[in-house]
Amino acid sequence: MLQVNNVSLQYGSKKLFEEVNLKFTKGNCYGIIGANGAGKSTFLKVLSGEIEPNKGDVSLDKNERMSVLAQNQNKYDFEPVLRTVMLGHKRLVEIMDEKDALYAHADFTEEDGIRASELESEFAELGGWEAESEAEMLLNALDIPKSLHNLKMGDLDAKQKVRVLLAQALFGNPDVLLLDEPTNNLDLKTVRWLENYLLDFENTIIIVSHNRHFLNKVCTHICDVDFGKINLYLGNYDFWYQTSQLLARQQREQDKKAEQRAAELKEFIARFAANASKSRQATSRKKELEKLTISDFKPSLRKYPFIDFKFERDIGNDILAVEGLTKKGYFEDISFTVQKGDKIGVISDKSTSVTMLYDVLTGKEEADSGTVKWGKTISSSYFPQNNNEYFEGCALNLVQWLSQFSKDHYEEYLRGWLGRMLFSGEEALKEAKVLSGGEKVRCMLSKMMLEGGNFLIFDEPTNHLDLESITSLNNGLTAFKGCMLLTSHDQELMNTVCNRIIVIDGKKVFDKNLTFDEYLETVNA
Repeated sequence: MLQVNNVSLQYGSKKLFEEVNLKFTKGNCYGIIGANGAGKSTFLKVLSGEIEPNKGDVSLDKNERMSVLAQNQNKYDFEPVLRTVMLGHKRLVEIMDEKDALYAHADFTEEDGIRASELESEFAELGGWEAESEAEMLLNALDIPKSLHNLKMGDLDAKQKVRVLLAQALFGNPDVLLLDEPTNNLDLKTVRWLENYLLDFENTIIIVSHNRHFLNKVCTHICDVDFGKINLYLGNYDFWYQTSQLLARQQREQDKKAEQRAAELKEFIARFAANASKSRQATSRKKELEKLTISDFKPSLRKYPFIDFKFERDIGNDILAVEGLTKKGYFEDISFTVQKGDKIGVISDKSTSVTMLYDVLTGKEEADSGTVKWGKTISSSYFPQNNNEYFEGCALNLVQWLSQFSKDHYEEYLRGWLGRMLFSGEEALKEAKVLSGGEKVRCMLSKMMLEGGNFLIFDEPTNHLDLESITSLNNGLTAFKGCMLLTSHDQELMNTVCNRIIVIDGKKVFDKNLTFDEYLETVNA
């Protein structure tokens, strides 16, 4: 069992955690959530011992081992791939190295023999004889073939390194497993493998992730980091989210009623306090007012942007017809017709093919052959995966930036749209060129809402977004009444928004009216 005892951590005047007390027990998976900057990853570092708290301590039961998903992809560049995985169990590798050194002695002594015997015994207890085969199995499951196992880590690309480091964290059946964003740079197939692996994992798992589907699938508990506290809740992310929204609404309603009653009492006291015949009632009301306290319930530090795509012009019968579309090196002979109500998830193992298709549909690129015919009533709005062209070198502030895409250039009007996406006050006067990745995405969403298109095209819109923004985007796209093409690695978004799936593998190889989960069932049947 991993136990957090009265832990506090403060940097300067900023308190990250204060008097945190938690127990993480075997057989459970804990998802750590919280607003950006709340300290989720820092908390994992406190648990792992990488960061010392100002107060309190973290204790792990004797003889239990903790494993952490390494974040530095280049740390093991000079190590062979297979050995890098086994370095997830440092004691085991130490024994292996010491054994090898002993057996290499030209003058092997009796003392060496006794030490070797001790090491062999510990090696067997730690499962050393199965270690290499286990490491190979993990690598193979994560699509790192045997031909790469003896290469140096520095010879692998970034995505392969991520998989090797994940295998390292999982290696040797650790008692406590700490995973910080384990699904980053993993394809859907590998994420599903990891989900199933963790569901079968019998020890303790603690995860930080922005992948809601992943959190919903594997978590038994949610740890919410907010206001310097970490509160533990039973259930997965969706259960926590729905519960927190319900409690917040109930609290606001109670506070509103209390405020109304307080106003009534104050008015009565002001009118009748000096009236002798009413003085007893006024005194009674005053006592009631003193007892009436407005809740000190704090709204969460996390902020949810308001995402709501509206359009004025109704969609006609002719929407979009694509016939025989070909772009050499990307796709060939693509044909499909969009009907009213279609929210189409477009999937391809080659992401550049989807991006090129969207660029051709929106006129940014020309096809080698084929036709794209948009209906006369259709106004499209496009969210590109790469938005650099909108921001690089742009010295405009955000109000000026958004004004480029608006018929109404009144500052307060534009600030209203920016405010929906959490750019209020001085934030709206930031220069566009200095924005973070997540801020750029929120600006692009403001632009799209302002444009009011009845046909939306999204190419990986959740990149760089936090959980709160992803949740708001999901709600906005679900409520949207127009048509849509959507590509996203966020499985929850794809499943809850899309009602039709098109798969492109050079050519169009799949096109059916079903949800994303239903599509996955058909391909895995």
